[in-house]
Formats: sequence, structure tokens, C-alpha cells
Amino acid sequence: MNRLKVIKVTENNIEFENNIKLSSYHDQECCEEHYLSFSDITIEDFKDLEFDLTTEKFFNRIEDYGIELIPIKGHSIKIPGYAYNNGYYSSNLSLELTNNKDFNKSFNIDNCQSF
Repeated sequence: MNRLKVIKVTENNIEFENNIKLSSYHDQECCEEHYLSFSDITIEDFKDLEFDLTTEKFFNRIEDYGIELIPIKGHSIKIPGYAYNNGYYSSNLSLELTNNKDFNKSFNIDNCQSF
């Protein structure tokens, strides 16, 4: 099992100790925005928590809300997702895990945002 701690939280992502970053991605059009709000959490929320990113079990999708990060032991961390558009554009949203080199995973979280 791969045990990773969170070392940094920014408004755009969460960084784990092995340089893997977790973020949301949406191919943005003109009048829309879809994202997970990492600014609603802090590094202190992750104190003593470790995550196994080798399987999809490290998170749960919460329809019409966002996602929930599931540690190996301890309490989960909920991250809200938000969407703004005029109804014309898509609602596509993905959860991205990457080290910007040889490790990239993407998970569909289209239904995990509040409109």
C-alpha cells in the first residue's frame, strides 16, 4: 500500500509528498466555470492523514456537491465543486492526479458540482 501525506494546499490543488498534485480540470468556454474549491480546506485539515492514491478508493463522488477524500485511517475531507454557466455550455469536470511527468490519472466528476 502506498501511504502518502499531503504537504501543501493551494486554491488550485493539493500536493502530496511524492510531488503528485490533485486538482480539477474543465475545458473552459467563454461564459462558464467548473471547479473544485480547494480554498475551502487547509493543510491543517490533513494532519495525521495518509492516502493511498493507487486505487480509485481514495475518493468518493458526492453528487451535486463535490468529492470526499478518503484517508487510509481517520476522517474524510470534503471538497465542494461549483459550476457557473448560462446553460449553453457543458458540465464536464474531471479530477486530475499528476506529477507532470510519467504519472497521470483522470476521473470523471461531472455530477460532483453545485450549479
